[in-house]
Amino acid sequence: MSGIVIAGAGQAGFQAAASLRDNGYAGPVVLLGDEPELPYQRPPLSKAYLDGKADDEMLRLRPQSFFDEHRIEYHPGESLVRIRRAERQVELSSGRRLAYDHLVLATGSRNRVLPVPGADLDGVVQLRTRADAADLRRRLSGVRRAVVIGAGFIGLEFAAVAVQRGIPVSVIEATERPMSRALSVPMSSFFRAAHEAKGVRFLFDAPATRITGENGRATGVETAGAGHVEGDLVLVGIGVVPNVDAAVDAQLAVADGVLVDEQLVTSDPHISAIGDCASFPTPFADGRRVRIESVQNAADQARCVASRLAGRPASYAAVPWFWSDQGSLKLQIAGLSTPHEEAVLRGAPAGGAFSVFCFARGRLVGVESVNRPADHMAARRLLAGRIGITPEQAGDPGFDLKALASAPRSAGAAAA
Repeated sequence: MSGIVIAGAGQAGFQAAASLRDNGYAGPVVLLGDEPELPYQRPPLSKAYLDGKADDEMLRLRPQSFFDEHRIEYHPGESLVRIRRAERQVELSSGRRLAYDHLVLATGSRNRVLPVPGADLDGVVQLRTRADAADLRRRLSGVRRAVVIGAGFIGLEFAAVAVQRGIPVSVIEATERPMSRALSVPMSSFFRAAHEAKGVRFLFDAPATRITGENGRATGVETAGAGHVEGDLVLVGIGVVPNVDAAVDAQLAVADGVLVDEQLVTSDPHISAIGDCASFPTPFADGRRVRIESVQNAADQARCVASRLAGRPASYAAVPWFWSDQGSLKLQIAGLSTPHEEAVLRGAPAGGAFSVFCFARGRLVGVESVNRPADHMAARRLLAGRIGITPEQAGDPGFDLKALASAPRSAGAAAA
């Protein structure tokens, strides 16, 4: 019996393997991991691990004994090279071939490469893997000045850690505001002000054009419009691209990710795709295809596929949610707040705890909260239950949000 092969041992791949056993699947389960170690969590890499508050042991999703006890055949340092669909086999980086009854692509994504001169200088770093984070943690002790290229989640999480350690940080961003792809203008503006209050310097509308260096080491970044920014450490955080090379080679349908249907099946019925590499339709984007880079999405899609492969198929319809810890600020997002037409504030930004309710065509599509966990939990329930809320209700501090989110739909909650 060939069983199920899972390519990728990040959060999605690991969860798929574990959930297959939780669902009673008794056949062989093979998990392939690119990195030469046990599967681990990525979110702490730019936060607690980078700051020395978490170690390698704390990052591990499970010890080796878990894989042994659950009969999960784990192959560290073995990546998928080629899919031989006609034979239902995969070819691995070691040259070995494995047969499969079903293949789950959980190949994740990789950091986007900065296409400018000097990007290969010593001192130019990225943050994606545990090894990247360990290298960056070592370097921080000798850094005089840091430059971050890209004002996204990873870049700002790193900036928060660096300034707490007394390292001056400049953040270079090609767009007009931080986290512009993910956040509303009010929340984006709040985080800009909060980071600036801690000493972070922002340069917007300033794409990097060259990384300068002396004797093979980085000394700063040349920008278009903002001149030269000095720094002996340059962190590049300009987004990711999905790992779809093997899928393209196998002629699966691909467009900014491996295309899957509502049950996460690819154009080949014997292959599924989950996590960062999958482009899927979701009711939380009016049926549009999205590709979501989050632990929640990876884990929930893994559970959905495992349930189907164990004989209990269902469409994937989990509410997307995200988080980012930046210093003392905990950002939580429920739903997909971009694009939206109206942003309504609940709470006071000046107090450091508030939410932004985002509406499109009068319907709630996403809620961004900072240090307001109750709002976040209510938002997830509202979105999951398609419970209607008006902009006026969202902005009224006296309106009982928790009661609305908890009320049975027959008691007055309207479908959105």
